[in-house]
Amino acid sequence: MTDLHALQEEIKSRVAEACDVHSVEQIRITYLGRKGTLTRLFQKLGSVKPAQRRELGQALNALKSYSESVLRDKLRDLATEPEGLDPAFDPTLPGVRPCVGRLHPITQTIRMICDVFVRLGFEIVDGREVETEFHNFTALNIPLDHPSRDAFDTFYTDTGGLLRSQTSTVQIRQMQKRKPPLRVIAPGKVFRPDAVDASHSFMFHQIEGLMVDRDTTFSDLKGILHVFLRKLFGKNIRMRYRPHFFPFTEPSVEVDVSWGKGWLELLGAGQVDPAVFQAVGYDPRQVQGFAFGLGVERIAMLKYGIKDIRLFFENDLRFLRQF
Repeated sequence: MTDLHALQEEIKSRVAEACDVHSVEQIRITYLGRKGTLTRLFQKLGSVKPAQRRELGQALNALKSYSESVLRDKLRDLATEPEGLDPAFDPTLPGVRPCVGRLHPITQTIRMICDVFVRLGFEIVDGREVETEFHNFTALNIPLDHPSRDAFDTFYTDTGGLLRSQTSTVQIRQMQKRKPPLRVIAPGKVFRPDAVDASHSFMFHQIEGLMVDRDTTFSDLKGILHVFLRKLFGKNIRMRYRPHFFPFTEPSVEVDVSWGKGWLELLGAGQVDPAVFQAVGYDPRQVQGFAFGLGVERIAMLKYGIKDIRLFFENDLRFLRQF
């Protein structure tokens, strides 16, 4: 009986030290398995004198019940602990602060611009980066002999497609599948085979907007851009509109801004050309609208005082941590 008491203390100690389910299972096999310690003791009961057999059998049954109970309780405790928690872990010790990332300045600028237009009632839409000539050129009233359709100015694929050179392609696809009224803004990457320097990149980001309805006028365009640019750069900004030419808008303008030290070209805009409406199945006698487009990198460079567009894409953490 003294040996059984010592055996119980041994089992109790080993169960308390177990730190995972595998350890508990090894303890069960050692003591309660087919060749375990308690199993062998039960097998030896037949050789014990009859006067002692009853008392010893009861003691063995009690030890077996105790062992099963502590093993079951230990498994329950392990199940309620966080998975993989080290038993030596002290939750009162001060933690290690993880390195928290942040949004890229281009992403920040896109979200800032889109936030203004969403409040003006525009819907953010997305589209394909690999496009067709119809959506990138033909539907936008860009003729076959236009320089932008040349292989020197556009990335063409081996399958007859191309990498979109403006997000106007998203506007075309939206008009093809939806009817007016329409008020959308399309941010995304565009691709042009430009030589990379401080102000040019073969890949950059654009945001283009489109509004189509029965009575959308040029004054609506001016009002939208007036609110947008003042939200972006402050109320002291000045704006001017210069006549320009784009194949997909008529009339077309370049929009300049000034902070009192000369003028800076910022974006292009205009009334949607009737030929574009005809290409997407709209009746130009029933609807009219305006479109505008701007470069995200240019906005970010102006807003944050950045002089070289290449800094956005070099992944230099010394630069990115500033934003």
